[in-house]
Amino acid sequence: MSYTVHQAKTNLSKLIKEAESGKEVIITRGKKPVAKLLAVEQAKKQRVPGRLKNLISWEPDAFEPLTDDELREWGLL
Repeated sequence: MSYTVHQAKTNLSKLIKEAESGKEVIITRGKKPVAKLLAVEQAKKQRVPGRLKNLISWEPDAFEPLTDDELREWGLL
């Protein structure tokens, strides 16, 4: 469906509902199409906190400072 800029300004809520329902809303200036109103797609999946719990592990010393030998291996000394 197409609407002029004036119609779009006065009926914005209605046009948003049309776009949300999947309809294509075209806004024209005179007879020239200048914009298309589309609904924003919703995220496919909701984020679930703790979803990776017990799937990631590390050694107890993982956050300890590196030894001089390890720093040399990494080229940091």
